[in-house]
Amino acid sequence: MVRIGGVTVTERSVGQNAQLALLLEVSGTPKPGNVDREREYDDLRFEHFMAGAVGARPGLDRAAAGDPIGPAFETAVEGMAGQSAGNTQFGALLILTPLVAAASGGRLSPSGMDAVVRETTVEDAAAFYRAFEHVDVAVDDPPDGLEPLDVRRGSNAIPVLRARDLTLFDVMAESADVDGVAAEWVSGFERVFEASERLLDGSGPVADRASDVFLELLAAEPDTFIVTRQDRETAEEVQRRAQAVLDGDEDATKLAEEFVERDINPGTTADLVAGGLFVALERGLEV
Repeated sequence: MVRIGGVTVTERSVGQNAQLALLLEVSGTPKPGNVDREREYDDLRFEHFMAGAVGARPGLDRAAAGDPIGPAFETAVEGMAGQSAGNTQFGALLILTPLVAAASGGRLSPSGMDAVVRETTVEDAAAFYRAFEHVDVAVDDPPDGLEPLDVRRGSNAIPVLRARDLTLFDVMAESADVDGVAAEWVSGFERVFEASERLLDGSGPVADRASDVFLELLAAEPDTFIVTRQDRETAEEVQRRAQAVLDGDEDATKLAEEFVERDINPGTTADLVAGGLFVALERGLEV
């Protein structure tokens, strides 16, 4: 128990903070192109993300308890997928699971994260591949020569992983130049920690801060999920227009409506915000 403002409250566990980060991320609005509490797609609704956050909790708790990152991630994805829309937070869980593991071990820092992910094993990679059997995930075709390691092969790729002795960190490193989540794995979760600092330095309701940080991240780099689903030109347009919102030249709400209409979803940026929220919560962000 802790005292906050003269009121006694129960201190949240690491797993609870991870789940809360998922809930706060989807609650922030406007986040142009993302599902939030005011905007959704016909087949991907706010309620699906709420249910996904609840379903993911057992896997996040496994990571907090010290279980290997790969199996904990697979458990989280399997639980997340237990709602009618399928994939809601795959990328966010790929960021959150190692963050939870690091936080539980007292290593929630860029250098600590680098150590945690480099300690992953071939069996962690195998569990990561199995996670793709629980849900459909939009991914690029693999580079030439890496077709046997296409994640869409799921368990069928595991013998290749073992033959090549590839850890989960190795798998992430192969995709880091084209995938924003994988890039976090090889950079000490640099953008996640930057987002957490902005959230802690902000003011007002946390969900509103999350929306602000989302726009800042979106304006900083092209969203790789948009590159995968549409193309780089569209991702660069989104980046420019997010900056225009920050400059006061566009309206965030109108842009959000337009991007939903055009089915432009900056999913990687949302994943980074979820990670940033978790780190901020672990570092004392009050809710």
